[in-house]
Amino acid sequence: MPDVRPSPIAGQWYEGDPEMLARNVDEYLEDAQLPELDGEVIAVIAPHAGHAYSGAVAGYAFAALHGQAPDLVAVIAPMHHPYVEPLITTAHDAYSTPLGEVSVDKDALLELDVILKSELGFGLSPVSSDKEHSIEIELPFLQRSFPSEPSDWKLLPVMVRAREPRVSKALGRTLANVLRNRNFALVASTDLSHFYNHKTALNYDRTMLQEIESFNPERAFDVERAGRGFACGLGAFTAVMWASRELGADKVQVLRHATSGDVTGDIHP
Repeated sequence: MPDVRPSPIAGQWYEGDPEMLARNVDEYLEDAQLPELDGEVIAVIAPHAGHAYSGAVAGYAFAALHGQAPDLVAVIAPMHHPYVEPLITTAHDAYSTPLGEVSVDKDALLELDVILKSELGFGLSPVSSDKEHSIEIELPFLQRSFPSEPSDWKLLPVMVRAREPRVSKALGRTLANVLRNRNFALVASTDLSHFYNHKTALNYDRTMLQEIESFNPERAFDVERAGRGFACGLGAFTAVMWASRELGADKVQVLRHATSGDVTGDIHP
């Protein structure tokens, strides 16, 4: 029997009933009004707050992957909990959501780990029964976007504690090496500023989004160091940007942005 990671957030961060969850996610995907996208979508950046707050925005990201049928989906996310290891993955064989189990590609993780050790001197630290939400919150979108047949896709999960350009760049280049000859999808999981009033949050978020859209991950680190913008998944989405450049991407396009104030109506200064 596979060792399945139990969900610590189903029924809290997102709908726990399978039928309701599927309906909600499908609505987020269907409601996304994408502009015309030129070329191939190599990677997407999606938020990871509870679906009530982030689902409509995440719908745009995953709708951009419509029509793809990957064998491997890499989700690179922050680790919010106080682990000391810089790069973390799951020790389990699969993740559980109300929509079913998502198998982890252990071979791809091993390959990634070996290359990281040669590049950085350390690799991925596996953890069991973690409480992290930033990967799991994206899984129902992936489960509804990619049917289990015919692709039968597997997950490559990485959680990033390090907030150093050197680590993110090495992770990105290593990801590109692992993914290059596979049929893949690549997802970065991040939110932007936290706990500011609506006006301040918009200013910080716009600054960070400008640097993301410039496709320069180094400058995203500069923005945070200067206190002009913030992202909890800084080390994760910059790694995905570096990976995407290695894989041939030449453009970043912001499809949708919102704050929790847009959902709650709390947009006062």
